Amino acid sequence: MTTAAQIRMKRNHLAPGLLFALLVLTSVGLFFVPAFIIRPFRPQTPDALSLAMAVRQQAPLGSLLTAALALLLALFLWRRTSTWKKALLVLGVGLASAAAVMARVDYFEWMFHPVALPGFESAANVKLDPAQMVMAVRFGSDVRAYPIRAMAYHHVVNDIVGGIPIAVTY
Repeated sequence: MTTAAQIRMKRNHLAPGLLFALLVLTSVGLFFVPAFIIRPFRPQTPDALSLAMAVRQQAPLGSLLTAALALLLALFLWRRTSTWKKALLVLGVGLASAAAVMARVDYFEWMFHPVALPGFESAANVKLDPAQMVMAVRFGSDVRAYPIRAMAYHHVVNDIVGGIPIAVTY
């Protein structure tokens, strides 16, 4: 039979581990939530974009603090845990640290990088589906069409049309 003191003791041993897990998940979430919400080829609502940008703005400091607290808690728990739990502590600190680093990287540039030198086909050689939408730009006799599907991924194409440098965005 367990006594009330034994139950309290079990809870006291469980709380630091749960706090550690919460800190790691918070650090990872601060990095991952904006990356998950803002991604190509997926519709986003204005509320979701506002949430993603608010989290993205707070992520560098928040992920650093939660990773530091997770490290301190892991050091506190180190002597009290078994070998396999130490592996979980190392994994958790590694994930929280990686999230703190990634929160400072502009990973949106990886997802939405501009096309510096676009390649073009003549209208006769294009293999687009007839229903596919394009953005068209024309200066004088020089005409370009940019498929919306490609623009949704890259968002920016740097080009020269009719001798004029342009940046086409979507």
